[in-house]
Amino acid sequence: MSDKTSIIHTSDCPYDSERINAAAVYCSDGRWGEQFDDLLHNTLNLPRYDRLSVPGGAACLATHFSTYREEEGVMEQLKFLIETHALQRVVLIAHEHCGFYTKRLNVSPLQVESRQREDLKKALRRVAQLNRGLRTDAFFARLNHKSQIQFENIQA
Repeated sequence: MSDKTSIIHTSDCPYDSERINAAAVYCSDGRWGEQFDDLLHNTLNLPRYDRLSVPGGAACLATHFSTYREEEGVMEQLKFLIETHALQRVVLIAHEHCGFYTKRLNVSPLQVESRQREDLKKALRRVAQLNRGLRTDAFFARLNHKSQIQFENIQA
C-alpha cells in the first residue's frame, strides 16, 4: 500500500450538515433510482434523506421467512438510523415487475403487485412500531404508457 493518495474527483455539490430526519427504504434496482429521488426531493420535500437500498426494498420488512437475514439486517439499520439520526419519517417504495419477488420469493408474475401491496402495508405497520412518533409513508411505482414513472400512495 502506498502512502500517496490520488484524488480522482471533487464534487461540486455543496455539503450540508443539517439533517432532514427522514429515511427511505427502496429497491436497489438502479433503473428506478432517479425517479425515487425525484419523488423524495420534489414531491415529499426531502432534499436529503438516509437511504436503505436493498433488493426488494420493503419486502424484507414484511416478515418473509426466506429473507430472514435481510429482514434482521434492515431492521437493525433502521433502528440505528431512527435513534442516531433522530428520524421522524420513513418512506417505503416498491416498484412494479420487481425481480426480487419473482426470482427470490418465487411469486408468480401475475401475483407480484398484489403481494407487494400487502408487503408494503405489513412493512408500514412494522416500521411504525419502532417509534410511536414516526411518520410512515408507502408508495408503489409503475411505468405508464408515456415511459414515465407514476407513484401511488399506499395506506396501511
